[in-house]
Amino acid sequence: MPISFTPPSATSVEAVHHASAAAGNVEATSNAIDILNEVLDGTSKYERILLRAAAGAGKSYALKRMVADAVAHPRSTRVGVTAFANKQIFPLAEALGIALGKERVCLYVSKGQIANVSDSLLAAATVTIDYKSIPKEIEVVLGTSHMLGLTSRLLKARFGVQGNDPLFDVLFVDEAWQLPLHRYRKVERLAPLVVGVGDVGQLPPLDPGQNPWRGDPGYNPYRAWPTAYEGDAQTWAVDLPSVWRPTAEQLPLWRAFYGDWDRLDCVAAPGDRSTTLPPMTGDSAEVWAQVATGTPTLLEVDGLEEPEAADIDMPLIGVLEDLLADLLEGEFLIHQKRYDAAGAPESRVVISSNDPSGDPLISVLATRNQAVDDATEMVERLIARFKLPEGVIRASTVDSWQGQTNRITVAIHPLSGAFQLDEFNSAFGRLAVTSTRATHGLLMLARAGLDDLLATAPARPGTPLGEPGTRQLPRQTHQRILRCFARGTLEVSAKGDS
Repeated sequence: MPISFTPPSATSVEAVHHASAAAGNVEATSNAIDILNEVLDGTSKYERILLRAAAGAGKSYALKRMVADAVAHPRSTRVGVTAFANKQIFPLAEALGIALGKERVCLYVSKGQIANVSDSLLAAATVTIDYKSIPKEIEVVLGTSHMLGLTSRLLKARFGVQGNDPLFDVLFVDEAWQLPLHRYRKVERLAPLVVGVGDVGQLPPLDPGQNPWRGDPGYNPYRAWPTAYEGDAQTWAVDLPSVWRPTAEQLPLWRAFYGDWDRLDCVAAPGDRSTTLPPMTGDSAEVWAQVATGTPTLLEVDGLEEPEAADIDMPLIGVLEDLLADLLEGEFLIHQKRYDAAGAPESRVVISSNDPSGDPLISVLATRNQAVDDATEMVERLIARFKLPEGVIRASTVDSWQGQTNRITVAIHPLSGAFQLDEFNSAFGRLAVTSTRATHGLLMLARAGLDDLLATAPARPGTPLGEPGTRQLPRQTHQRILRCFARGTLEVSAKGDS
């Protein structure tokens, strides 16, 4: 029986695109810069500025703009830039070095990480493993929160900072919602003003509902540090109201993950991105044609043999491998418009799967380690079978793919094969990361039965983030997300034949 996809039941509301959408982020960043300058001028007393971003909002551009303004201020001598991980710091150091000049930007990195520094980063910025080698006239110092926190006294000595005086005039925290509160405590006093920029929809350091800290139910050292300052009078916050990553057709799904925002627009307009598929027949032709529309697509598979476990599902992986093989056997093309810094279209680019460039064309994402191991083996088989060049397809865990972008996402739904909702498989952030990596298409696979699972799952106690009722309302949250997908069912036999 041919697969029939039903369109999303979530209704899309009006949106603006191109320069009109990008202007919203420019305005929000400009407002944040105004507050930054007021604090440096001494006319405002804020201690923190937060730029809340959605996935693919161009937050790194906003952060670089704010750093440049901070170092240009006459009362600013030196600023710091930190984040939880080197994979977040390294690209930022390179970008700032290119923008400001190698002599003004220094990456302070541990001896164990120096081998991972690329030649392009070494060319763009000053890089050192020795605090004594940091130029005293340097204006921007970058390092992980571990590095800056551990060596803060040495850094103060290097720059002649006395006692409790701050090391920096401003401390910028990239991927702020990935930095746990206990790590923030190690660096917060390095500057009188902290600017945090990040995606509030990414996975928190630990489930915000958990509190391993005994004695104070209002304090959790493992949750993202900005959550400790919600409503704080010394904190100024703003949302970046537009995203650059998704197709216009994906915007309702993005909005579902950021439902408490006043608005969310996207730079890409309808028709700006498309995919040309190779000749295919049967179920694969139906599935990939639906994915190529840009609308998020959920394919449920019914009739499979029972899995070994929810995260060890070789029958479902087999279906996915067959679908991908039909797509990868021929050449497919990715079409996209390029935009200038203001969001205006400049040119149209076509990228072939025979000669890929830029972000990966296909990323296969799974939530648990065993599932991603199976997905990785599948990807390796496909690469060998079709002699695919680097950049066509890769596999990853959802957690390690945070902050990354690809053209087409193929993922196993976190609830596929589950018998109940637990703290891991129903995590709102994990599904958000899975669903917001793609610029062109999203295909989510699951065993049939998601609706039944969500209809019968028991409520979980507690208070949610941005939801009424019991904590996270995993049933209602997932049901709301599923309404943003086009949905179809693939019937197979017990042996996996369609």
